[in-house]
Amino acid sequence: MKKLAALLTLSGIAVFSNVYADTKPTIALVHGAFENAGIWQGVEAGLKADGYQVIVPTLPGRVGNPASPDKVSLNLYRDTVLKSLDGAKTPVVLVGHSFGGIVISDVAEAKPAKVRSLVYLAAYLPKDGDSLLSLATADKEAKIGPQLNIDKEHGIASIARNARADLFANDGSEQLRQAIPALILDEPLGPLATPVKLTPAAYGAVPKFYIHTAKDQVVSPWFQAGMVAATPVKNELTLNTGHTPFLTDVRGVVHAIEQAASTK
Repeated sequence: MKKLAALLTLSGIAVFSNVYADTKPTIALVHGAFENAGIWQGVEAGLKADGYQVIVPTLPGRVGNPASPDKVSLNLYRDTVLKSLDGAKTPVVLVGHSFGGIVISDVAEAKPAKVRSLVYLAAYLPKDGDSLLSLATADKEAKIGPQLNIDKEHGIASIARNARADLFANDGSEQLRQAIPALILDEPLGPLATPVKLTPAAYGAVPKFYIHTAKDQVVSPWFQAGMVAATPVKNELTLNTGHTPFLTDVRGVVHAIEQAASTK
């Protein structure tokens, strides 16, 4: 993650104005598959500089929170996020990237009183019974499928190394594209195929926002639009980026999250 921090600093991403307000909600940033909390470095810095308290958990089964793949489950992801929220005094704005959209939905279903709103960033926006596998399979315009390697023996999924730059940083600088392959992690298989259980009374009652990514190769713009049509959200914004806008348009992500956080 030192390489990522250096890239963010070189591009001027870590420079933000200082604005403080005690009334701003706490924001929790939940990463997606093949990632850990390090992806949020620039966004976390920007939100904190603007006066927000920020929580950034790393889900189990990867660098930063190691666990054997056979011990990792969607329930464990949910409970990890819930535990990270224990110190928050008021309901949080819960942001999920990619597969993180399923995780934050599961959190809202379990403890809706802890969640002020859900913000989906290039994320899967599920209905009851959906899983990452079922949603990704339905996305006919996504480019990730042929590059996905499934290792059932070891219980992990991985992305072909030579495809990672095009998939995750197709809008990035050459420097970022060269760094991306080393930043993409292996992912435990179990949670990817687990359906999420959602109800109108819990998950359905939490306000939702969607941040679209117009150049996305992993969760296609077409599929993002279809999910929002099936599960209407309170507001939508679009970033002209690929799947990792927290690396290529940090200020845009910070602005979009803050706009959602400020909406009651």
